[in-house]
Order: sequence, then C-alpha cells, then structure tokens
Amino acid sequence: MSPVSKSPAPISHPEHPEHPKHPKHPEIHLAQQAEADALLGRSPLAALVGMLLDQQVPMEWAFSGPYTIAQRLGADDLDAHEIAARDPEEFAALLSEKPAVHRYPGSMAQRVQQLCAFLVEEYGGDAEAVWADAATGKELLGRLQALPGFGKQKAQIFLALLGKQYGVRPTGWREAAGAYGEQGSYRSAADITGPKSLVKVRAHKQEMKAAAKAAKAAKESKTDGN
Repeated sequence: MSPVSKSPAPISHPEHPEHPKHPKHPEIHLAQQAEADALLGRSPLAALVGMLLDQQVPMEWAFSGPYTIAQRLGADDLDAHEIAARDPEEFAALLSEKPAVHRYPGSMAQRVQQLCAFLVEEYGGDAEAVWADAATGKELLGRLQALPGFGKQKAQIFLALLGKQYGVRPTGWREAAGAYGEQGSYRSAADITGPKSLVKVRAHKQEMKAAAKAAKAAKESKTDGN
C-alpha cells in the first residue's frame, strides 16, 4: 500500500508496531501464512476483502481468503473490475472449492462481488481511494461504513488496522476507531502483528463472549424471577 507522507518512525515494540517496517508495504501477519500476508501488505483490495470475510471463521482463515481467491483466478492480486464482472454462480463455485474460502462460501462470494461492484462504481475500482484522501478519522469511518458488508464495528476495526499497521492516520483516527484504536490494546485483527498478539486477541474475544453470555443469563434469570 502507499505510505503516508511522513517517514515512518522506528518501531519500539515488534509485537505491536505503530509504523510499517517497510517504507512501501507493511509487514502483515493476519493470515499467519507468508504468501497470503504478503498479498495483504501490498494489496488494498485484498485487505478489504480479508476484513469482509472476517466473521464466523477464525481470523487466519478469513485473511488468507484473498490469496486463495487470487490463486484460483490465476492472478497475483485481486481486481475489483474482474471480480464484479464475474458470473455470480461461477464465482460462488470458485470460493466453494475445497478448501472453501469461508464457512459460508456462497453468501460470502455474493458479498465480495457486491463490495467490488461498489468500489468500481464509487472509486473506479481502486480500493485504496477509499482512504487515500480522507481528511479525518470521522470521514474515513463514514466511507468504510458505506461499503457493502461493513457495519460500524467492522468499519472501526478496519480503520484501526489502517492506522496501526498501514500508516493511514488521518486526524482523529484513533477516536473514530473507538476502543479498537486504543494503543496497546488487543481487541481485534488491528492488533495482530504476530503469533503472541494473535493469542492475546483470541483470549480477549473469548472473554467478551463469556461476559456477554453471562449477562444474557443474568437478564433471563431476572425476567424469570419476575
């Protein structure tokens, strides 16, 4: 991805870098697979598609999806124009091949095509244009939320990912990303920079699920008591 205008500062913590290691492409570890992560580092569209796929499957599975799709298309990168123009049934079959790109390959194939069609219509097929000239974090969050398949939470996580690992930091980006933008946190894919941080993020997610389950049980118990 294209760098920000300012030169990146030295990384103080290898497990949670605040700046890309490479002046042109950041070193990404979301897929935990070298080729897939390299694609995420150099391809804005691959990063967006990976974020889109990141639901109801392990993060590594989701973020390795763009590389798998590119391989099956016989390309070294994803092209929004090509994907948007593909026959829906053929594209769904492509994602459904074993091993499937997602637990729900058919519905996710549709979402990927919708995302690409939107990018073609609104940004000329250039995924990076979504954030390249965003002046503020609030503006960027609005643009991300407008993308098909991106609700507020997903948009905030991707905004945090752009800021923490891709060097995309418009004014107020941390605030716009909410808790996901907090420095030193391990809440989402935005905070995964290696195996250790992956374990921490996964533990946080399990804690959140357990807390939500406990809260639901307490509410139901209180309702039954009335």
